[in-house]
Amino acid sequence: MFRLGCAVWSYKGWVGDFYPAGSRASEFLRLYSRRLTTVEGNTTFYATPDPETVARWAADTPSGFEFCLKLPRELTHQGLLEPAIAGALSFLEQMRGLESRLGPIFAQLPPRYGPEFWEDLTIFLNAWAQEKAELALEVRHPDWFTEPYRSLLNDLLEDLGIGRVLLDSRPIYDTPEDVEILVERRKPQLPLQLSVTASFSLIRFISHPQQELNQSFLQEWVSVVDEWLRQGKRVYFFVHCPQEVRSPGNARYFQQMLEQQDVSVPQLPWDNVDDTPTQLSLF
Repeated sequence: MFRLGCAVWSYKGWVGDFYPAGSRASEFLRLYSRRLTTVEGNTTFYATPDPETVARWAADTPSGFEFCLKLPRELTHQGLLEPAIAGALSFLEQMRGLESRLGPIFAQLPPRYGPEFWEDLTIFLNAWAQEKAELALEVRHPDWFTEPYRSLLNDLLEDLGIGRVLLDSRPIYDTPEDVEILVERRKPQLPLQLSVTASFSLIRFISHPQQELNQSFLQEWVSVVDEWLRQGKRVYFFVHCPQEVRSPGNARYFQQMLEQQDVSVPQLPWDNVDDTPTQLSLF
C-alpha cells in the first residue's frame, strides 16, 4: 500500500553511494529497484521507449516494483489535449508491456493550461482507459488551486477515479534563502492541498539538500500518510531534490521517520542490500 521512490534511476552521481562504486549505467535500474519500490520514470516525458526497452525494464525489476510513468510532453505540452487522446492511448498500450510493474501513469499539465480549457480536459480524462491503467493528473496553473475550480476539478477526478498529483515544493521555498538552491530550483511554487480523489495518492516531495530543513514538512507527511494508509489508500511518495544526489538519502530518511513512528509501511529492500556503504555520505 506504500511505495517510495525518486524521479529517475539513471543518475551517475549516485555511483559510490546509492549505487556501489564502479556500477555501470546498464545496471542502474536493477540496482535502483533493489533499494526503492517505485520510480517516477521521468524519462518517458522526453521520449517514448520502444517495446524492447519496456520488456527489459520489466525483466530488470523485481515483483512488486512499480513504474509511475509520465505522459510524453509532446502529448501534454502542445496545446489542447483532445487531439492527443489517440497518442495517449497508444502510449498506454506500449507501457502495458510492463504488466504488473505498471503503476499509475500521470499527466503533468503546463502552467498555461488553466480552467478555460475545462471542456478539453473533461473530454481527455473521460477518454482514458482507466480499466487498463490508473491515471493521475498534475495541474500547475494557479487558478486550479482556487475556488470554484479546485472543487470542480476534484469532483471530476473523483467521478472518474483519477488521482490528483500533490506537489509539495515548500522545503525549497519556505526555508532560509540559499543562493545555490535559488539557482537550481525549477519546480513551481503552488499551494499544497491535501486532496485524495482516487484509491491512491501520488505525492511529489521537493526536498531541500540540507536534510534537517525537510524535518518539519516530512513530519506532516508522516501523519498524512499514516491516515491515508489507515483509510485503505495506496500511497506513492516520490522524493526529488534540486541537487539530485541527495534524493535517495532524503527518501530513506523519510522511510526511517515512518518506521520510527510505527506507520504501517513495508521495509525497504535497501535495508537488505550488502553492497552499499554502511554509513552513506548522503546523510
